[in-house]
This record gives sequence, C-alpha cells and structure tokens, in this order.
Amino acid sequence: MVFGNMGEDSATGVAFTRNPGNGENNFYGEFLVNAQGEDVVAGIRTPAPINDYSKNAQSKHLPTLEALMPEIYKQLDGYQKRLEVHYKDMQDIEFTIEKGKLYMLQCRVGKRNGIAAVRMATEMYKESLIDRETAIMRVGPNQLVELLLPMLDMKAEQAATPIAKGLPAGPGGAKGRVVFSTETAVEWASKGERVILVREETSPEDVDGMYMSQAILTSKGGMTSHAALVARGWGKCCIVGCGDIEIGIEHKFFKAKDGVTIHEGDWISLNGTRGLVYEGSLSLVDVDLDDNKSYKELMKLVDEVKILKVRTNADTPKDATQALRFGAEGIGLFRTEHMFYGEGSEEPLFLLRKMIVSKSETERRQALDDLFIYVKKDIKETMTIMDGHPVTIRLLDPPLHEFVPHDRAKLQLLSKELGISLNVLRKRVLALHENNPMLGHRGVRLGVSYPEITEMQIRAILEAACELTEAGKKVFPEIMIPVTCTVNELKHQRAIVDRVHAQVCDKVCKTKVDFAYGTMIEIPRAALKANHMAIEAEFFSFGTNDLTQMSFGFSRDDIGGFLPNYLDQKILRADPFQTLDQDGVGELIRIGIERGRSTRPNLKVGICGEHGGDAESVKFCHKLGMDYVSCSPFRVPIARLAAAQAAIEAKQ
Repeated sequence: MVFGNMGEDSATGVAFTRNPGNGENNFYGEFLVNAQGEDVVAGIRTPAPINDYSKNAQSKHLPTLEALMPEIYKQLDGYQKRLEVHYKDMQDIEFTIEKGKLYMLQCRVGKRNGIAAVRMATEMYKESLIDRETAIMRVGPNQLVELLLPMLDMKAEQAATPIAKGLPAGPGGAKGRVVFSTETAVEWASKGERVILVREETSPEDVDGMYMSQAILTSKGGMTSHAALVARGWGKCCIVGCGDIEIGIEHKFFKAKDGVTIHEGDWISLNGTRGLVYEGSLSLVDVDLDDNKSYKELMKLVDEVKILKVRTNADTPKDATQALRFGAEGIGLFRTEHMFYGEGSEEPLFLLRKMIVSKSETERRQALDDLFIYVKKDIKETMTIMDGHPVTIRLLDPPLHEFVPHDRAKLQLLSKELGISLNVLRKRVLALHENNPMLGHRGVRLGVSYPEITEMQIRAILEAACELTEAGKKVFPEIMIPVTCTVNELKHQRAIVDRVHAQVCDKVCKTKVDFAYGTMIEIPRAALKANHMAIEAEFFSFGTNDLTQMSFGFSRDDIGGFLPNYLDQKILRADPFQTLDQDGVGELIRIGIERGRSTRPNLKVGICGEHGGDAESVKFCHKLGMDYVSCSPFRVPIARLAAAQAAIEAKQ
C-alpha cells in the first residue's frame, strides 16, 4: 500500500493523457494534497488542477501540481507520454505521491465522448501513432450522434433525475414547453416559443405540429411508428412508447409514474438517445460540423475503406440537400406520399383527397391530372439536387384512408371544397375503412385496382427525367413497386410502365429515358419467392420495417405496450425494429438475396428500412453482400462509419 494522506508532501490524483471532453492533445487531470484514493472523485473537496491547462471555474484559484511539486509533475508528465505511446490510445491514469515519491497505481484506456473520440482518432492517425483502420475502429458509430445533433449538457443531465423513460426513437437532445395539440404547437412556435409536442400517438394530421416542435414525446408506438419515422427523417429528437406517462388530453397535462405532473406550458427536456424525460429546462450543447476538421478527416478515411454504399431516405429537396451534405450516395427511398404532409402541401393534399373520394374513373383521372403537376415538380427538384446519383422512387404505398380527415370540422370543409354533401362524403370515407389497413388496400394493390394511379406517377417520373436529360443533367430514376408478394403483380405494373414509357419517348422526349424497375421486398412470401420476383425486378430494396412486422407478427405501432417487458426479461435481445433480427428476418433477407441473384446475377440489392442507419444492421448487410443501405439523412454518417468498420472486420 501507498498513502497519499501522509501530510503536505503527499497527494493522490487522476489524469488523462488527452482531454476526454474535447479530445485536445493536452495532459489533463486533478489531484488533492494529503488525500487518499476516492477523495478526488468523491466530491467532498474541490480537486486542484495538475497544470494550468486543467483549470476550470471551480479550481482556477488553486495551486497546480506543476507549481507545488515541479519535479514530481515532470516525472508524471514523462510517464503519461510513455504510456500513451506504448498503449497507442488515450490513458486514464491514477497516481499517488507518498512523502515526495511518485507511485503510478494503474492506467487503462480512458472513456471519452463522441467529440473527443473523433478528434483523438484522427489526430493519433496523423501523428502515426495508429493506422487508418485503427482510427476508424476507435469511434463508435453512435458517438457520431453527438456531433450531428444537439445534446443535453452532460453535467446538467447528471444533476437531474429522469421522470420517465421510453423508446429512443430520435437521437439527440431537446427542451421546450409542453403542448398537447398540433394547433397549439403551430401557434406557440410561430410566436417564437420552443415547444415539445406530447401525444398518445401521432398521425399524418399532426405533421405541421411535429415540424414546428423541438421534439416529440408519445406514450404509445414503437421504433417505426409514425412519430419515430417522421422525427428521424427530420433529425428531430423523439421518444415514443413512453408508458411511464399518463396523458390527460382534455385537461392538458401528463402525469409520470412517480407522481410528477406536467401541465401545458411547463418545460421538459428530452434525451432522445437514451429515451429519458426530465422535468425543467436543461442546457443543450451544439457542435458545428462545418468547423469540425476532425469529423471531415474521419469521414475521408471512412470513404477510402468502405465497400457498401450509403444512400438516404429523402422525400423533399430539403431532405436531399441535407443528405448530400452528410455524404449520401443517392436516394434509396423517395416516398411519393410524403409530399402530401407538412408545409406547402395544402393544394396537393386537397387534390389527393379529391381523387380518393371520387366515385368514378373519370372523376379520379381528372383529379390525378391536376395532381400530376405537383408530383412531377417534387420529383424533378429532388433529381436535380441529386445530380446524377440514383433516386429510388417508391410508388404510393399507404392505405388511402390515411389521407382523409376524420373529424367533423375538416370533413365539412372538404365537402364544401368538393361540392358534395357531408352525408355523401361520409359514406365515401366509410367505404375506405379497413379492419387491418396495414395488410389491406395499399401499395401495389392500389395500382392493380386503379391503374390510373400508377400511370400518373410513372408519367411524372419519366417526364421529369426526360426534361432534366434534355437540359444536360444526369439522372437515373429507379421505379420501385411496394408491398408485392407475387411476380404477377410486377408483370401487371411493368406493362403500365412500358406503355407510359413508350408514350413519353414518342410524344415528349427526344432522347431515350433510362430507368430501372424493381420492387420493395417487405412480405415474407416475396423473399421466399425471390427467384421468381427477380424475373421482372432489376433491383430489390428490402423494406425491413414491414418485413420485421410481418415476420414477428408484432404491430410496430403497438409494440411499446409489451416490448419493455421483453427486453427487461431478456426474451428479446434488442428491439427488432431498431436492430435487425439477424436470425429470423435476416435469414429471410439472405434467402431473398441468394434466390434473387440465382435468377439475375447482377441484381442490385439494398435496404431502405430504418435498420439502414443502425450500425449492427449495416454490418450484417455488408456480410450479405448488399450493394447499399439507405437511411434517414441524419443517420448517413453513422451508416458510412459502420460500413467502413464492417469492411475492416471482414478482413480481420
């Protein structure tokens, strides 16, 4: 034993060979004179800095170890340099000084936050302390979240106690005043208020309020619920399935299970990375990527190593621009229906609703002709921004009832706009009702029932591509048919595509318009019959959200009710909607790829479910020999890093 509490010539301390908070290459640490072991971290006394660099607001007036014991400090500084060179990583060092003699107690690899991890990795690589592959493996993919999104201040969070916990659907941190309706969120946010929208669950009608909010908190839903998908696409903090809170919508409050009651207008803070809810306003920490040289250097190394391409799920020109900034190599999922949500969607949404409640094909075609202009414009703008990168455009997928309002006031407004009675409109809306809409009249089934819906979308895609090609732009649209289960559906839709393509080339375009035709594999039968599907499909994109839902028999919107129990009791290792289930769903994907490529050896394969941004899932996709993964814009850097690490691990 050695003792640091033997008098004024004795001390104990903890130090790091580099700053674990920001990664700077400076010796950093604290010590206490006449103290022992845990005293430094116990908080009983304020530790003193080992050098001027280590001073903070609480210790700036205290003498440093370097000033008090210069020879001891010189020895310690020499040791820390030798240790880092030997272990080739930042070291956490514990030391004791007994009666003027320095003893090194232990050292270990030091913990660091994401910002520090990126800086240390790239700087150690430039110093030739580590090689490129080691630098890439040093950074955890999820540590990049701390660089990409605002986070709750670590010290503020450590001093607070969470009042509830839910599923971490949208990473990052946020704070704001609680609101319980879209209307209130829009109203308050328009006046400059920071708001957090709290709902039992969200629907497309809540999109405006979600967009205006700093974050979203729901008491129901899973990792691929509406709230989760929309929030992740926007890079917005989101916690779903938070069963710890009980929402009283009528009286505008929610109560946590420990009894804390939060009323509308009260401040809360969310840690979307961990799924934690805090009462009050905690401070946030922001990082500017444009000024982060270390991040840019790391991503350069990543792109030199990775094999798997990384695309993005983007539905608007704004999303596409953001994704390119994060390094996306194309769009793996452009959802045509998302143009009917959010800002500027009023007229397109009205025309879509007009088409949905039409009572004849003639009425439907008239509404589609009017809608065509908006669809074509959106697709053209997005392909322009992508500048030659592939853009996979999924045809209309959700059940039509999702787009029709259900409350009386909005129905009255729609009946007035359409010029039909409220009773007639109600009957038409009621006819759309389905007992299980996710397994009902959606996706390719809409195109089979109403070929004119497919025609309009294909014409919009091909005319947009034609006009851009003739303007000297490089474009390559990939037409993706969703929710298929048999090759006959693909044959049916291909006939429409070929017919419209011939018409566009004959009457509109003077040059040939190239495109790819493929399908989204999200039904187990499609994966099992992939050798047949590949007769028509030139590419597969695995929709792992629905494939997981149909394989497990779990409703992704209701999983929050039982998933915590499954995870706590180790019935499931992880949320299958967050990290791909490699044993079950992954086996279906493997079968689908093998059988698809047995028919079409050059079949392009990717995934476009939310798993495309999960590091473990990306590595699995690499092992299966996929061509690309696609994820929300803010997850693109995470997927890029995971793809590089997968390539390194495969070599090892």
